[in-house]
Amino acid sequence: MLLSLFSLALTGWLLAGPGYEAPRLGRPFVEIAASSSIWKFTRSQGTKEGETFAAIMKTADTAQSDPDLAGLIVRCAPKGKVDVLVALVRPFPPRSHPRVTISSNGGGTQTFEASMAAAGAAVLLPDEISAFASGRWQTTPALTVVVKETDSEIKGVVALNGLREAYHSLVANCGQ
Repeated sequence: MLLSLFSLALTGWLLAGPGYEAPRLGRPFVEIAASSSIWKFTRSQGTKEGETFAAIMKTADTAQSDPDLAGLIVRCAPKGKVDVLVALVRPFPPRSHPRVTISSNGGGTQTFEASMAAAGAAVLLPDEISAFASGRWQTTPALTVVVKETDSEIKGVVALNGLREAYHSLVANCGQ
């Protein structure tokens, strides 16, 4: 559970940026982090006045994942786009371009080059991946994720149950 708390605090920091304060123990945050079936919805303040960003996130299955894989983030992006990111506990160099392989039952395996976001603590997947979050992944039980950068490899599993409802809630909140 400590890893889940740390992972969600880290992803909150990734979304909110400088000035973010991790939630204190005793808030509902702890209850949400303890459940692997819930997608956490967050809204963070942008750098401009009145600018906010919405995202949903899910922690990795700690029993099937390396400790350095925090989870998956799906967030609103400018111009009506949606970004998909893999959140890491141990960051990679910010300018690196790791190879990411994503596998799912019935969905096959895909490998592609990604880029880094949030000072290397999140791997920003290519734009075409957002189509999977809005479609095929919503009926997929889980994803297996492998992130390779030079001699380092981080792998694990993220359950996708509840993604359909969470994704629709996210999209409804993107322009707000």
